[in-house]
Amino acid sequence: MTQLYLIRHGIAVERENDMDDKTRPLTEIGREKTLKVAQRLRAMGINFDLILTSPLVRARQTAEILQTMGLSDKLEEFSFLAPGGNIDSWTNWWTNSYYNKPESCLALVGHQPDLGDWAEILVWGDNYGKLLLKKAGIIGINLPDQTSPIGQGELFLLTAPKWLL
Repeated sequence: MTQLYLIRHGIAVERENDMDDKTRPLTEIGREKTLKVAQRLRAMGINFDLILTSPLVRARQTAEILQTMGLSDKLEEFSFLAPGGNIDSWTNWWTNSYYNKPESCLALVGHQPDLGDWAEILVWGDNYGKLLLKKAGIIGINLPDQTSPIGQGELFLLTAPKWLL
């Protein structure tokens, strides 16, 4: 079984007319909240075998905070976690690269609505657009040892950051 944590990036600076969305960094408050969430995860004894992150700056910074707090030694960018990413690309990666790693723990750092949509697909097999993940919020899903995780996941955590602080 794989424990999968879907983690939305922390609070980022507002988009301005001339600013590229890909380069928006976390705000100071976003960094502080994300750090507190990471500290809480560490206190809960969570340790990720791998953190995969969207290449966008705010997600990468969130993932780096998780790594800095000792939640994982391994951090990799995964282009399909960028906004509009395709879950099939991730499930192919998981099936070919990560499946059959017993008792693994994986974090995906990305964006809303994608993470909420992915959670619905992994648990219920379809996207209903009903799960909302707050900034620095977390969704936890247990994925069974099966070749396709679509519709096979078991939701065990859905929390806004204020419930972790």
